[in-house]
Amino acid sequence: MDGTSRRTYLKGTAAGAATLGLAGCLGFGGSGEDTIQIGSDIPYPPFEYRETDGTLVGFDVDIAEAVFGEQLGMTPEFNQTAFDGIISALNNGNFRVIMSAMTINDTRAEKVDFSDPYFTAYQTIVVPQDSDVTTKEDLRGATVGVQKGTTGATAATELQEEFGGDLDIKQYDLIADAFNAILNNQVDAIINDNTVNAQYISENEGELRFVEGDGAAAEQGKNAPPYLTLTVEEYGIAFRQDDDDLREDVNDALATIRENGTYDEIYNEYFEG
Repeated sequence: MDGTSRRTYLKGTAAGAATLGLAGCLGFGGSGEDTIQIGSDIPYPPFEYRETDGTLVGFDVDIAEAVFGEQLGMTPEFNQTAFDGIISALNNGNFRVIMSAMTINDTRAEKVDFSDPYFTAYQTIVVPQDSDVTTKEDLRGATVGVQKGTTGATAATELQEEFGGDLDIKQYDLIADAFNAILNNQVDAIINDNTVNAQYISENEGELRFVEGDGAAAEQGKNAPPYLTLTVEEYGIAFRQDDDDLREDVNDALATIRENGTYDEIYNEYFEG
């Protein structure tokens, strides 16, 4: 996907263990030669996905280059990892950090440490364009698709509890599989991050839409987007809990790219506004 098509995303949708011993592989130091291994669930556009020629691109990819490359003198290298096992893989030493549109929450913070937030997202509901679902309540008795291990799956479970169990949840390894399911009438709705939902809606114009209405963003006094938000979430870079020096350096780098305009430049490449 070229740079022009990246800009079609809506700004309103977002305000191996053995290698651990190799200094040049998971090293940190700013020599310009060190490589930092990053675990990531790929594809998850627009945060990390491959173009037709196989090139890895995305918002997280560009932020990683700005933070680890430009600011810290390292070479970021992404490792494709299933999201539902990504924290275990980090703690097993498969890579040094996670950068995968990961929401900061208390459950995850028991197992990893997070950087300062670098992105705001919302859990939202997508349905077919001709669906009768116009409110959250309309999902009672419906089947929703989610990606395993995500906060979308958590939001769906909470909604299931709110409905007294009157909601069926189908979990998929990849969010792309969930969208294939809704396009093939195998689920009634999808609960997932707003920016990713917006991309699939854009790519399937006239076939999918957001469920609209006020929600968590409006309740929290946020600049709410024009569709129902089930949650307000912040993304962070995840670290093993003994990697404080790197985490502090990354926080400094994140602050720098916000101050010098690099963050806004990258943001505007992927999200309109």
